[in-house]
Amino acid sequence: MLNKFIKLVEVGPRDGLQNEKSTVSAADKIILIDLLSETGFSLLEATSFVSPKWVPQLADASDVMAGITRADNVRYIALTPNMQGFERACAAGVDEIAVFAAASETFSQKNINCSIEESLNRFIPVIDAAKAEGIAVRGYISTVVHCPYESAIAPEAVLPIAEQLLEMGCYEISLGDTTGQGTPQTVAALLSHLTKALPPALLAGHFHDTNHQAVANVMTSIDFGLRCFDSAVSGLGGCPYAPGAKGNLSTRAVAEALHKEGWQTGLDMDKLALAEAHITSLNLLQTRSS
Repeated sequence: MLNKFIKLVEVGPRDGLQNEKSTVSAADKIILIDLLSETGFSLLEATSFVSPKWVPQLADASDVMAGITRADNVRYIALTPNMQGFERACAAGVDEIAVFAAASETFSQKNINCSIEESLNRFIPVIDAAKAEGIAVRGYISTVVHCPYESAIAPEAVLPIAEQLLEMGCYEISLGDTTGQGTPQTVAALLSHLTKALPPALLAGHFHDTNHQAVANVMTSIDFGLRCFDSAVSGLGGCPYAPGAKGNLSTRAVAEALHKEGWQTGLDMDKLALAEAHITSLNLLQTRSS
């Protein structure tokens, strides 16, 4: 059944919460992560070591990492945009880090205040330091099919960024449909181009569900050989630098769709329900940015 296994990476505690207008306490984040740790994920995106000025919701990253109960079979990953972030993440004992670039120059400037080339150059010392510490690095590329400022993004713009991140030492590239404007057709065009140059095993899908196409985009990606996808508990999410982008692909929605098609995810859906209940208790689904 190994060839029928799809890996889901839970990103709710970081990508799902970063754009919440109402403050979520460190205690509630810890409860959420602990519940998700029992659900069957092997990789869980816990937080981000970024400037509190830019993402105040995640200013408590160190406290959250110190407070969680770590499951032996789960690796906890955090985003680290620069050396300062990496040093904080390393001190907090993260298992993996993630670096994030964009396929759109305008989005890169809005998101991390630098060009694509500058962002990649910033990652070199971070990735080198991670290698020295034996910490794996996952690469993220935002706006792979659409940008809120530049509209459609050509597949030819994505490939060289993915290649550079892999050459630097990232073990996998998560392809982000940041605005949720991707369709099976545009995703197919992207992956048709990428998989001619890169093995599908090095690629993951990260879809937002703005237009209710996220599950369909996963199924299209599977046809191109991808076997790893990011998802968020209760479909939490949205990007502060992508106006109008709604939540991430719902973990339950994609898991149920995959199970229906005979794929295995290893997730305990009853335990996932406990994490969903915690989200419901926080009223985040009512206050989430539309």
